[in-house]
Parts: sequence; C-alpha cells; structure tokens
Amino acid sequence: MSQQQPSPPSDRHPTPPSHRRVGRRKFIIGAGAAAGAAVTGGTVLAQQASAATFGWSDDGSNYVIDTGANLVFKVSKNNGDLTSLVYKGTEYQGYGGMNSHIESGLGSSTVSIKQSGSTILVSVAYGTLKHYYAARSGENNVYLWTNKADSSVSATRYILRVKKGLFLNDEPDSYTYTNSTIEASDVFAKSDGQTRSKHYSKRRVMDYDHIGWSSGGVGLWIVRSNHEKASGGPFYRSLLRHQSADGGGLYEILYYAQSQTDAQRFGLQGPYVIAFTDGSAPSSSLFPGTLTTPWADSLGISGYVPASGRGRVAGVGIAGRNTSYPYTVGLANSAAQYWGSARASDGYFSIGGVLPGTYTLTVYKGELAVHTASVTVSAGATTTLNTLTIPSSNDPGNASAIWRIGDWNGTPSGFKNAELMTYAHPSDARAASWTGNVVIGSGSETSAFPCYLWKDVNSGIIVYFKLTAAQAAAAHTLRIGVTTAFSNGRPQVVVNDAWTSAIPSPPTQPSTRSLTCGSYRGNNHTFTYSIPASAWRTDTSQYNTLKINVVSGSGSTGYLSAGTSVDAIDLLL
Repeated sequence: MSQQQPSPPSDRHPTPPSHRRVGRRKFIIGAGAAAGAAVTGGTVLAQQASAATFGWSDDGSNYVIDTGANLVFKVSKNNGDLTSLVYKGTEYQGYGGMNSHIESGLGSSTVSIKQSGSTILVSVAYGTLKHYYAARSGENNVYLWTNKADSSVSATRYILRVKKGLFLNDEPDSYTYTNSTIEASDVFAKSDGQTRSKHYSKRRVMDYDHIGWSSGGVGLWIVRSNHEKASGGPFYRSLLRHQSADGGGLYEILYYAQSQTDAQRFGLQGPYVIAFTDGSAPSSSLFPGTLTTPWADSLGISGYVPASGRGRVAGVGIAGRNTSYPYTVGLANSAAQYWGSARASDGYFSIGGVLPGTYTLTVYKGELAVHTASVTVSAGATTTLNTLTIPSSNDPGNASAIWRIGDWNGTPSGFKNAELMTYAHPSDARAASWTGNVVIGSGSETSAFPCYLWKDVNSGIIVYFKLTAAQAAAAHTLRIGVTTAFSNGRPQVVVNDAWTSAIPSPPTQPSTRSLTCGSYRGNNHTFTYSIPASAWRTDTSQYNTLKINVVSGSGSTGYLSAGTSVDAIDLLL
C-alpha cells in the first residue's frame, strides 16, 4: 500500500482531535483551538485531506472554512472579501478578477475568526463598519450580518460575484446576450428590441424571500434579511441580481439610494444567507420572518438583538377596507421598519421580531396609505390593537366621481404598459405606443391611458368626456394621483382650450432615475384642480377635452425628460 502524504501545513481548527496512524505518519483529524477563542493565527497542524471535517484553517492570505458538508469558502484576512466559494468541488465565486464583498470592496480591515462549538464566525472591522460571516456544521449556507454605524460607507449592498458560464439565462435582469447600451451604462437592448438591465427585477421587497439561479442540479441563492434597518418600505424596488457574459451577481441591498423614499437607517442588518441547494429553492426555514438564530445569541455580533429582546404587534382586524384590494400594514421609525399582510377575510395582521420603540403604523390599500396610528412595542411582549377603522374620507376611491381612470391603489396597475415597466425600458419593442388619446365611456379608458407621462414623449394627451346639463352648470374638482416623478415632472391641465390651471408645486420625490429603471415607487401624491363651471361646454352633445401636459424646468430629453407615473385620474361630482 502506498504511503499517504500529509497536506501542506495549515492552521486547522475543526472539532476536537482524534488520532490514528497511517503507515508511519501520524494524522490529526480535528484540532484544538479553544471554542470561542478569537484567532488571527494558530498552531500549524496537519490534516486528513480526504475527509470533509467542520473547521477552519489559515492559508496565509485567507481563513478557509469547511462546513463539513459540501461547502468550503475563504475570507480574505486583509479586507474581508469572500475570495472563494467551492460547492461540491466547483468554484462559484468571482468574475473579472473581483471578489464578493460589501459595496465595491472594503480597504484594509481587521479580520478575525473564532469557533464556538458548531459555529464558526469571521469578523471584519472597517472603520465604523462591521461585517460578519458565519458557518454552521453540516450546512451548505453562509450567514452574513452587516452593521453600518454611519454614512462613512456610501450605500450598503453585498454583492456575491459568480463565475461566468455556470447559470446562463436571458431573464429581464440579464444582459448575457447583448452589450448595446441605450441608457447610462446599465440599460441594454437586444437585437430584437427587448431591453435588459440589472434594475429589472420585477419584484418589490415584500414579493421575494430569495433570489438566485438553478442549473445542473445546483441552486445558488441569497436569502434576504428582514430589512429592518433598510429603507424604502415593503414596496421598494431595487436591483437583485444580474447576469452578463462575464459572470453574474446576486445582491442583498441594505441601503440603495436610487428611487429612495426614506432616510438611511443605521445598525445591524441580517442575517442574510448564501445558500446552496440541489437545485430546489432554499429551505423556508431560512426565510425572513421564519429564520431563528439562537446559536448566534452569544457570538458577540455588534448590534445583535436576540428574539427575547424583540416584541410583536397584532391587530384583530381592519374595518373600512375595500375587499377588492390587498392591504398591508407597515411599522416605521427612524431606526427600523417592518411590515405584514392583512388577512383578506377580516384584516387581521401580526408583525413579529420588532425592536422595542414607538412606531408609525400605516395601513396601505394596495400601495396607497389610507390610515396611520402610533404604536409602542416592548421587548418580550405583544402589543394587541383593537380593530382599526379606516375613515371613509381617507380612501380617495370612495369619493363620488363623474368619471374615473384607474384605481386609487397607489400604483399604475391597469394603465397601458404598467406591468411591462417593472422589467423593461420604456423604449422596449414590446411596449404599446406611449401616445394616443382617451374617450370616457369607451370601456378601455384605463388600459388606453399610458402609465407614464413625459414632457418630451407624450405630454398633451387628451381625455374626451361629456357632461350632463346639470354637471356642466357646476364647478368640479379634478384629481390626478401620481406615484413618483422624475426631474420634478408634474401635470398642468387645459380644459377645452379655454381654461388652464396654474403650474402646481412639485411634491417631494426621489431625485434619481426611476421610470426607466423598473420602478414607479416614489411618494404618492394627489394634485387637485378646481375647474370653474365656465370652462365646460354648454352643448351636452359635444365632448369636453382635458389636456394633460407635463411641465418642469428640469430633465433631459426623451425618456429622461421630466416625467411622472399615474395612479388615478377622476372628475368629482
């Protein structure tokens, strides 16, 4: 029998040691770093190369963590980058010479490692930012936390960079088959006119638990955190992944300034999880709201609050709902945010894992806020709320209208091109014409009206409608609800070429691109116009005309000219 050779020297710290002899060589299976001891170097130990043993080693440049399952990963001792991610012998990490990391990578950092029983924790400190990787014995998962204490690191995302050729696809957020840039450096067009961008995820935060790919019996996923320290609320849309000829990227967005409606929050976020599977979706036990980590309670993670330090809010029901719409309940203050769905039958809701504090509770019809209240949460307790009643006047859909285009639900759903715009550029070949006037009573008023209006594309769209003699004899209020705006685009209206409204003041909206990047989510706002009776046609057989212009002193040209997204338009009785 040939003599087995030991592996190169390494600092190996797995489970407690046992010994056996192979020929004349003595091998150590397991090792002896004290559980919980922080280490930046260690005793040089030999190891059995053929056995998968839970533990860690030091190769000089990286800490090498073996989960004892099918996953081995490396973390740079210099800057905390994830430099290798090997699953079942295949390397998945890296493209273009880049590693996986916070933002575009941290500079020189203090990196340490410790083992506590069946958990290994790598801690990274970069200025005021702290980042953590954890492995659990026998699991094909990497658990991550990030504690951002201030704005010294601009935005906060973790990007997992994946080698090319492993998960090729042609989804809306993939630009594998094109390099034809049509906007900035991140929106592309294929030869067939379809558009692609990493921004085109099609999902709101509340719509997904995990994001990733599956191919050849392997699934690679990032399971998102609960986003309690993120910003933007349950309806926020952001890039989640991308795929190109160079490789792919999976993101956990902890704070992203694009189309952002909230101030940045600081503190610990996580865990979020890098998970490998046999191709199936990751276990639901890893999902936000389900995942529990009592094993992390004593690891010393900065800002970590265990389940015992959190509370719950439960509401017995919501009255005054329009049951045609889903309702969501959100909690938010300057330190944290949470949300949960209201039960369709009675509006019951329960939101757990909430940090102690006083929050603004907001009830959303679709994505439109229709009720607010204040609620205080205590650690280890449930705050139970009696039935919340939405005042009728809080829902603009309850107002009596002569005519209405769209629904008051805080989104452009139902309008022309609305669904497509969550995963395509407005210039996409699949988009219907952005121009075209609308006739009230045609039966297709909403589907014929474009979801977005731009100063340089389709400003001046006309709505045709008739009034009865009694209606034409009275003044009426016109309402235009919007969900966001770009470059202060807002509607000015002209009635029958005889009456022109004042130019309204622009509401507060995100300052970045939105309409061309898959997001209509900004701050819902309603413009109101008091139209005098003198503006209407007195001949009731004739159509009145309402021209809607987009005005602004800002913006560029085309689809980057000033614009806005429409929620609903109505003329009240």
